[in-house]
Amino acid sequence: MPIVKYPRAAEPLWHEWDEKAQKCGLRHTVYAVNGDQYTGEWLDNLKHGKGTQIWKHSGAIYSGDWKFGMRDGHGSYSVPDPVTKEYRKVYTGWWRNDKQCGYGAMFYPSGERYEGEWSDGLRSGWGRMCYEDGSIYEGQWLADQPGGQGMLCLPNNDRYEGGWKDGMKHGPGKFFYLDKGQLFEGVWVADVPKCGTMIDFGRNEAPAPPQYPIPKIGLADPDGVLAEAQAMFDGSQN
Repeated sequence: MPIVKYPRAAEPLWHEWDEKAQKCGLRHTVYAVNGDQYTGEWLDNLKHGKGTQIWKHSGAIYSGDWKFGMRDGHGSYSVPDPVTKEYRKVYTGWWRNDKQCGYGAMFYPSGERYEGEWSDGLRSGWGRMCYEDGSIYEGQWLADQPGGQGMLCLPNNDRYEGGWKDGMKHGPGKFFYLDKGQLFEGVWVADVPKCGTMIDFGRNEAPAPPQYPIPKIGLADPDGVLAEAQAMFDGSQN
């Protein structure tokens, strides 16, 4: 008995549409096995162009630019509030290789906020951080911590201006005690002042100045000290 061969059924049209959408840059929605959802543009089966990703497990949403399957360009990342379920913006700004890179703003659950430069997902460059207690740091950042030159303004308006390392005061700097009308200028090491001078600074305008002003320190015979130093220098040259 002869074997009858029937023609194979044609593939559903949506297979062809799906392939064209993913390879030709058309907007298309794809659901992952774990429930994640992406709606946007594609290139060679990779997210590329404008698109929105929704993560099923966390409910987080990213909307913005993509490049070869990764967040790259400008975009915003938001998560649902665990109580109200309303979306709370976490980060908006620039991305590269799926990490924050360039200028952007981060909004923390505690109410703290950072606005400035990023590199490889870390605060790096120049930025401004508003802390929960009302303190504000503005200056240079390195590896997600204050590093370089910067200013920290405290809730009582006292402020520090100077060097930072690993998130601590380090190097030459000035601390303005505006409530007391005093200024300390010196050198810090790992957040501890090691040496320096304290002077009155705006004492008359200070809300709570010390009872007695800081006495001025000076040389009784500056000309004599200079002459002695010059003589010692001349002697060392002979």
